[in-house]
Amino acid sequence: MFSVEQKRGISDKIQAILRETNHPELPEGEIAFTLTVQGAENWSWAVIQNNGAVPRPSVNPWNERQGTTP
Repeated sequence: MFSVEQKRGISDKIQAILRETNHPELPEGEIAFTLTVQGAENWSWAVIQNNGAVPRPSVNPWNERQGTTP
């Protein structure tokens, strides 16, 4: 559903939002999380994790084309 670049950007933003809470139970380093995004169709979905959890992401050519800007 999203390109690797888009997933990495979303992950960075989620990480920042979580860090801004200053919650005392959050770890000092990277915060581990998993976000599932449901698309408009039942076959359209994405799982986004913190960037540290996915050091070598797999690339789906279809998703990469969707994430390109003209």
